[in-house]
Amino acid sequence: MKPKAFVVRLTLLLALRQGAFAQETPNAPATAASITSPVRTASGMVRGVTDGDVNAFKGIPFAAPPVGANRWRAPQPLPAWQGVRDADKFSADCAQGGFRPGAAMSPTSSEDCLYLNLWRPADTKPGAKLPVMVWIYGGGFTGGSSSSPNTSGTQFAKQGIILVTANYRVGRFGFFAHPALSAEHTDELKGNYAYMDEIAALKWVQQNIAAFGGDPRNVTIFGFSAGGVSVHSLITIPMARGLFQKAIVESGGSRDSVLTARPMRKDGADPNYPVSAETIGIQFAKSMGIEGSDQAALAKLRALTAEEVLRGAPGATAPSYETTPILDGKLITETAESAYKAHHQPRIPIMMGSNSADTAGNRVKATSKEQLFARFGQWSAQAKAAYDPDGTKDLATLVAEANNDFGQAEPARFAANSFASIGAPAYRYRFSYVPAAMRERLRAGTPHGGEIAFVFGTLTASGFGPPPPPPTPQDEAVSHMAQGYWVNFAKTGDPNSKGMPVWPRNDPNKDLIFEFHPDGSASAVPDTWKPRLDVMQLATESGKRADL
Repeated sequence: MKPKAFVVRLTLLLALRQGAFAQETPNAPATAASITSPVRTASGMVRGVTDGDVNAFKGIPFAAPPVGANRWRAPQPLPAWQGVRDADKFSADCAQGGFRPGAAMSPTSSEDCLYLNLWRPADTKPGAKLPVMVWIYGGGFTGGSSSSPNTSGTQFAKQGIILVTANYRVGRFGFFAHPALSAEHTDELKGNYAYMDEIAALKWVQQNIAAFGGDPRNVTIFGFSAGGVSVHSLITIPMARGLFQKAIVESGGSRDSVLTARPMRKDGADPNYPVSAETIGIQFAKSMGIEGSDQAALAKLRALTAEEVLRGAPGATAPSYETTPILDGKLITETAESAYKAHHQPRIPIMMGSNSADTAGNRVKATSKEQLFARFGQWSAQAKAAYDPDGTKDLATLVAEANNDFGQAEPARFAANSFASIGAPAYRYRFSYVPAAMRERLRAGTPHGGEIAFVFGTLTASGFGPPPPPPTPQDEAVSHMAQGYWVNFAKTGDPNSKGMPVWPRNDPNKDLIFEFHPDGSASAVPDTWKPRLDVMQLATESGKRADL
């Protein structure tokens, strides 16, 4: 096991590499030979560029810029334009900095960011009705990008998919509440601007995708980390019903407390989030010298520069992930966990899973083995038997495994079992393959986000830092297999096809896991993590989750 600091740093770098704060270099203006035929959207004509056998449309606006009086408002209608708009360059990322409070604003980000990108086969015919996939990026709701080269839709398009990536507001721009905002435009939704943006992008898809040859009745949403949390939320948000027909969650949890819903007003209402969203907003305003809750205070908040909103007051500190989704009672009426327990979710096909060393964040902390197992309460002995039966594991390994199970593996099983219990086709996976060139550094397994380049077929892309080492034939074969399952699922709601290892539906009574194994193979096997996940489930459902 590598030292903890190294593992955390490497995990963050991999997350950054997949898109957070990493924007692809914008294309040069399109030449006459590379311009696509114009496509008419509801707001006007757009033309993209052709690269080989793929058309790409980049930087298409789906809502008015959320700036000035539109800051902290639901996405506003997009003004129509005359003529043909070039869709040949990515937009800026949404305003963001880094994972820590006070980080400087990224030079590739801007408040004017509500744009999306689209890839399709170049030979798409009118009325083709191709399956559509909409990617929702991760980044802890503090960053992320729809233009990362690691999530390019080129390889999906080559397999007959229309792939859409869309920006959504993050940080204090994405989730923010204040009494002055609540009093303004009382007929509008408040607080969850990131989710409102995601819904606006999905509505754009419903309205416009047929013009690009896509089928609005065959839309699959999928996302990683905070994007996976978003998928769970969109499944359970009434306003999002009918905007998609299938869903994939990659390392997106599902249990309460991990980037889920904070109370809007009442402090102490939730043990996971004792401080309400409005209290956080008031505290932020005061830190910037803004008192009161009238419209004058709101005008001062909107007069702050994007950098000031992002960074806050000089020297100020903020609780980790203060900008989390808000249980406002209108857009978000319940958490994913409460919805799944009550079987309120729609009966749609779903695929979900996590990675073998998926330890993003360190919610479970301990300075000794005794302290770690004591956190399981009355099941401490069972936890010791499940995690450290012969007493030979070191503390760092045990804490990493507990964090993996707490944040990702057990919640994925819980959600998959919930969908299976209502008769929905549910498919659960664990991704354990590590690229050949990274195996010495990643001995613990596949980290948070480690599956993304395989799923997108972007093993040679460089989104952060130096280009990755060339993939081996085995790396490429695993990528081809992984993307094949994702494509099959998007097309039919079932990841299986002839010639591929059979991926059975999730059955809570069998507890099989479909694993992408370290040796490059894949198969459904008995889940050897079952004892760990069982005791984690017991501790979780006993009410200890907030402080486990």
